[in-house]
Amino acid sequence: MAEGRRRGTELETAILRAAAEELRAGGYAGMTMDRVARRAGTNKNAIYRRWPHRAALGVAAYKHLAVTRTAAPDTGSLRGDALELLRAANATWSSPHGAILRDLLAAAADEPGLLELLRDQAGAGPMNAAWLTLLSQAVARGEAAPTAVHPRVASLPMMLLRGEYAVRGIPSVPDDVLVEIVDEIFLPLVRGRGAGLPGRAVSR
Repeated sequence: MAEGRRRGTELETAILRAAAEELRAGGYAGMTMDRVARRAGTNKNAIYRRWPHRAALGVAAYKHLAVTRTAAPDTGSLRGDALELLRAANATWSSPHGAILRDLLAAAADEPGLLELLRDQAGAGPMNAAWLTLLSQAVARGEAAPTAVHPRVASLPMMLLRGEYAVRGIPSVPDDVLVEIVDEIFLPLVRGRGAGLPGRAVSR
């Protein structure tokens, strides 16, 4: 189909699909604007009008490829919820789509702007919202103080999980590490947010 017949969302989707295929085929290092343009049947100008540089396109393509629903679990305890959500995230990151994300994280070592885009665009919003919901559920059950429902508290487990992949370069984070993140870091942080407030406790 000629580019002239495609406009707006249709052309954008074709470009994102082509970029996602390039990511699958050769990783971020092999995804060039020229390759994406050829695969999408368009020209580089059409791409640059939508994404100003390769990093922006790479992250957008990953987001297009790995659209998932992120819902907060409700196991009846903060610890159970946190472990279930962290394990679900780990399963996604160790999947074929996750391998693309790990490739993007590795590339971020030489391209700092890429890491910022990954934080801002690659699913962080829905995941952080799920963690905030999880904390709100804990407050409703009396396991946490209202002050624990804070964006930085909510984002910490995923930041630590990303760190395991980025620093260690492993294909999957062992479950004992996930338990350690929850038991030794996340739950103590939540407890600390409630320090000095009567009638609030976080159970393990």
